[in-house]
Amino acid sequence: MPLWTIHHTPGIFTDTEKHRLASRIADHYEQIGLPRFYVITLFHQTRPEDFYVGGEPTPAGVRIAIDHIARSNPDRESRRRTAQWIKGMLQPFLERHAGLHWEFHVDETSEDLWMINGIAPPPAGSDAEKHWAASNSASPY
Repeated sequence: MPLWTIHHTPGIFTDTEKHRLASRIADHYEQIGLPRFYVITLFHQTRPEDFYVGGEPTPAGVRIAIDHIARSNPDRESRRRTAQWIKGMLQPFLERHAGLHWEFHVDETSEDLWMINGIAPPPAGSDAEKHWAASNSASPY
């Protein structure tokens, strides 16, 4: 379950851009074998007077927290590749905003602490996970 929580000041993303970015994010995880429905992207618009960087209100800012549960990076190099992939995905949406402060981080959480519809997801790469990916829904296994 990748969960992308995107906090942003007004005017950073149009509704169309939100949909495009959320779809691109889901596309990536689907390409590595995750069921598409694992991917959740939340956009939270935050007023500049409620978005502080270094104790000062920020007129244009984006802060993204990403939770990875279904998979984790095994080593430093794979974590760096993941960070570069995320940066590359975000830049086209963010680089056009002059003076924008943006950052992200990724947390990797134990899959033992995760359920969908009250069901513990199947093991990575298992036939049950492949079934979930094909049906794009959770089901008992």
